[in-house]
Amino acid sequence: MNQNILTTQVETSPDTGILTEEMLLNVGPQHPSTHGVFRLVVKIDGETIREAIPVMGYLHRGTEKLAENLNYTQIIPYTDRMDYVSAMTNNYVLCHAVETMMGLEIPERAQFLRLIAMELNRVASHLVWWGTYLLDIGAMGPFLYAFRDREMILDLFNELCGARMTFNYMRVGGVKWDAPPGWIEKAKDFVQYMKKELPSYHQLVTGNEIFISRIKGIGKFDSKTALDYSLSGVMLRSTGIKWDIRKDEPYCIYDRFEFDVPTATEGDCMARYHLRMAEIEQSLRILEQALDQFPAEGEIIGKVPRVIRPPAGETYVRIESPRGEIGCYIASQGKDKPWRLKFRRPSFTNLQILPKLLEGENLANMIAILGSIDIVLGEVDC
Repeated sequence: MNQNILTTQVETSPDTGILTEEMLLNVGPQHPSTHGVFRLVVKIDGETIREAIPVMGYLHRGTEKLAENLNYTQIIPYTDRMDYVSAMTNNYVLCHAVETMMGLEIPERAQFLRLIAMELNRVASHLVWWGTYLLDIGAMGPFLYAFRDREMILDLFNELCGARMTFNYMRVGGVKWDAPPGWIEKAKDFVQYMKKELPSYHQLVTGNEIFISRIKGIGKFDSKTALDYSLSGVMLRSTGIKWDIRKDEPYCIYDRFEFDVPTATEGDCMARYHLRMAEIEQSLRILEQALDQFPAEGEIIGKVPRVIRPPAGETYVRIESPRGEIGCYIASQGKDKPWRLKFRRPSFTNLQILPKLLEGENLANMIAILGSIDIVLGEVDC
């Protein structure tokens, strides 16, 4: 960490010309608006942020190193604990990497179940972001609506795999459990319910003058900056770059369905808000098509060896999580455990731009800007 930030100094403020003393402010690691154990050391001059240093590692659990002593199926529950708000995508990226190395063919019914699970989890993830973001900036009502509707998704997951957050659902070659009787119909009912409910979200928040004036124009950056920082997901698309791995490098069976990739050009907190709301609509659109086309019968797991041993070599695969590009690198020596495993975590990568966004900003905008990045600390620290 930059040690210079740990000293205060008296100097003339460039904003007011008044002699001021800079002050250090510790935000976290136990702070209700950091969505995990995350420390932010902020050097402030009055109400202006001069420097901000993120301090990570309070939640580090050594997932990548632990994986070297686990077989591939045993690693799957560890991926749940990374981005625990969207664990299905974590499950998938690991299985997808192993399947790519082994050249496995995935049954169609399993592909549909995977895609439906991931898109339901994407909706649930954006609902968590919507509710908590509004709570961060002072509105309690939206949080209650968001968690009410997310609960319906968690109930569906509970029926599908017996868990509400850490699912352990995907398997190399397919999925562990088939959809129980009547589950597809319940999922269809939820999609129709959510489509009717979304306009009330916009009516409650999106057009609110106080909300607009609160986040419009802050935390702004351009497409060059986004590329320089290797941002992905909404953080990248908010600067006008139309990049979504589901469209540009299709995996699973995403290429079978019609959906749009929403973009914006403003690059501010308001643009990121609009994009996440638009992505909920597109996920519901994908789900509607997938549920209608769901195979009436079929296998849920392919022909997988009893002991999973990818051939010697290495691979890297990437998919689109709710927070951006999540990637999995595996180096194999032909054994039942990886020689090396590494995740590319979008929360960690996207967080790197935070010091730049906060420099020169008003202190009151700090949490609004941090919340707009949409980080999950389990994924940041891995």
